[in-house]
Amino acid sequence: MSSVRVVPETELMSGEELSADDAWHTVRRYGLGHLLATAFVRFRYGDGFSHARAFALQLALAAVPLVIAGAGLASALGVESFAEVVARTVVAISPGSSDSLLSEVLDGRPDEGSERAEVVVVLGLATAFAAATSAFAQLERGANRIYGTKRDRQALRKYGRAAVLTATAGVAMAFGLLLIVAGEPFGEAMEQVYHWGDGAEEVWDALRWPIGLAALVVAVTLLFRHAPRRRQPGLSWLAVGAAVTVLAWLAGSGLLALYVVAAAGFDDTYGPLTAVMALLLWANVTGIALLAGLALAAQLEAVRAGRPDPLLPDSDDDGIPDELDEHPGSPAR
Repeated sequence: MSSVRVVPETELMSGEELSADDAWHTVRRYGLGHLLATAFVRFRYGDGFSHARAFALQLALAAVPLVIAGAGLASALGVESFAEVVARTVVAISPGSSDSLLSEVLDGRPDEGSERAEVVVVLGLATAFAAATSAFAQLERGANRIYGTKRDRQALRKYGRAAVLTATAGVAMAFGLLLIVAGEPFGEAMEQVYHWGDGAEEVWDALRWPIGLAALVVAVTLLFRHAPRRRQPGLSWLAVGAAVTVLAWLAGSGLLALYVVAAAGFDDTYGPLTAVMALLLWANVTGIALLAGLALAAQLEAVRAGRPDPLLPDSDDDGIPDELDEHPGSPAR
């Protein structure tokens, strides 16, 4: 349950329209270090960790059927060579002894032209889309609690908006993540299957990073703008939180990759499930990065509105905010 102050909507404040200069002036005046510290308090007491875990579960549930459906779709369309590229890429990025399990799953995709193939592909894509929609609906709930909004949108509006975000921000995010995380093994697989030259592979390696980062920035900006149930400020006011999200995600993903590869016993402990555990950890890192960036954007807006303290007052320190306590100010029990 969230116990943070509501962030006033700056669009409703009197005066001139807020600008990018105003956003950076607020950051400099308040101090980036202090802003990060209070944003973490808002994230923590807005129950950010719990909502990040819920988002991560739904994201992981969307990833597995999406991979299988993608490989099956390539086969059903008769593009066997591209299906092989997908299989090689997935196996290349999977850690440890998960390789054999993933190879069996991908090699067992339905044959081209069969009715069963079409059913499996459609069900896989539908399952992935439904899980991703649920993930973005969960992201709205987490964002609302961080901003101090007590209720989500009505169910139809909430899940309808989540479905639109899945088709837009979700696709952009998946595209950016694939370019950054799987870009190198994808290029190697394309070279092996389609016999790319060295020049083409060098161009691919040079372009995938800026394009992938641009896709991530666009996806995060769309989520920050449209996920919370409130009127958000201009994009420049969301840029600080979006930048922190992308940087935190890149750093967290890199450290997680090093841990999975270097940690003694990780592969031995989970065996064929190593890739599944790594996926769950990575999805949790992604959820934390998104909601932490939202908390920073929320705190920046709260500072601009003159409410720098992110917590609701609790005068008796009993863990219940005064506005919810029947006897505020009484000695803590």
